[in-house]
Amino acid sequence: MAYFPAFLKLDNKKILIVGGGFIAYEKLDHLLDFTKDISVIALDLSEDMKRTIENNNLKFEQRAYKVGDIKDFAVVIVAVDDIPLQAKIFEESKKYNCLCNSVDSVDYCDFIFPSYIKKDDLTIAVSTSGASPAMAKRIRMYLEDTIPDSIGEFLREMKNLRKTLPKGKERMKMLDEKAKKYIESWKKW
Repeated sequence: MAYFPAFLKLDNKKILIVGGGFIAYEKLDHLLDFTKDISVIALDLSEDMKRTIENNNLKFEQRAYKVGDIKDFAVVIVAVDDIPLQAKIFEESKKYNCLCNSVDSVDYCDFIFPSYIKKDDLTIAVSTSGASPAMAKRIRMYLEDTIPDSIGEFLREMKNLRKTLPKGKERMKMLDEKAKKYIESWKKW
């Protein structure tokens, strides 16, 4: 099944990660590109998780998951190898209308984490709908190498132009031409 690509605005949305190992750390590291309103519940933490939680002043409870822990969260990430617990939390998430991602268990997911690039205001997500995460990663790496670091500066300039120029066909045409010339200037293309 293909997943619908969407970018979620995480402002004022609390996120819970259940688990403290390597995969939980990867999800936490990605989420920190977009929000810091993240809580973690885990029996044990990897060193990377512990350091990242401390460095970002995140909420952490060292204990097992309990029914009802997700009631105040918009998103829950279940990063544990316990498949019955993944199923239980996924079913519970329906009661509280929160989105659920159970790592490596698409049957217990409302969404998946794509491979993505984040350079200032530019975010590009790549997904193979789970068919080949390795291919998604390689495409991401290719695009990362292709897109120059100056993209942030260019996007700030474009944002300012959009704010200051009157709306209309002329503005759209000028901005489109400017974007085209910028991309043509990339040496790798």
